[in-house]
Amino acid sequence: MVSCHDEIAPQAMRQNDITSEEFAQLLKWLAPDLERAGEKYEQIRRGLIKIFGCRGSTIPEELADETINRVARKVGEIAVGYVGEPAYYFYAVADKIYLESLRTASTQLKPLPAEIADKKPSGEEMELKYKCLEECLDKLPRLSREIIYMYYGHDRAGREKIERRKELAERLRVGTSILWLKAHRIRQNLKKCLSQCFQGKGISWG
Repeated sequence: MVSCHDEIAPQAMRQNDITSEEFAQLLKWLAPDLERAGEKYEQIRRGLIKIFGCRGSTIPEELADETINRVARKVGEIAVGYVGEPAYYFYAVADKIYLESLRTASTQLKPLPAEIADKKPSGEEMELKYKCLEECLDKLPRLSREIIYMYYGHDRAGREKIERRKELAERLRVGTSILWLKAHRIRQNLKKCLSQCFQGKGISWG
């Protein structure tokens, strides 16, 4: 099994997140109907996570997201002449990304000095991170915050969270896939806000 030291760190591998235009173009390539596109997106992502997991990756979700981002950035070129099921293209890119993660591991991941490896975030740093989270959440519209809590909160059991998501989808009169897409977009914006806030306060993601 490949250990975390045999793979490139996701932060080192990942480029900037895809834009909303690239994401919309990706969905259009997957299916003309947004609901169906959302379903296919979820299926492909689950498939990628399974592929990386079966290969022994300890960061399958990060590599799956990198695969999707890589495809999304080139979908304008791909969609023009591509024939066949889009999922197969994702899987081909996944092969390259997995090999890339292994090849670059030796140069990207080096043992940290003991004094750094043993260092834990200070109370002050954690407080700053919580402040950033509060600030970024406050910037979101009320509905966007509710969607984020339904999808990424940890205060409810799995089954209960699923039921709450269904209730929210029904209240908004959208399908569960459309609601998931909304959550994904909100999360991307939240991550950008947090990154800017952390940078402004001189703290890291770690």
